Amino acid sequence: MKELLTYVAQNLVEHPDQVSVTEVEGDGETVLELRVAPEDMGKVIGRQGRIAKEIRVLMRSAAQRAGKRLSVDIVD
Repeated sequence: MKELLTYVAQNLVEHPDQVSVTEVEGDGETVLELRVAPEDMGKVIGRQGRIAKEIRVLMRSAAQRAGKRLSVDIVD
């Protein structure tokens, strides 16, 4: 899952080398924390949060296929 989120984020931003994803295990759920360069934050979030919402939907459906629970946090 971490690799999929990294791939998607790197293809959206201007500085793909500054994309990092941290995996945090919670109680029954995995949280992926996405960090990008400050100037790329708008490209990952999108207008009215549309791109961020679609990234979360994509990742949630991929996790469901694997039988896992997952959420994505975009961190400054």
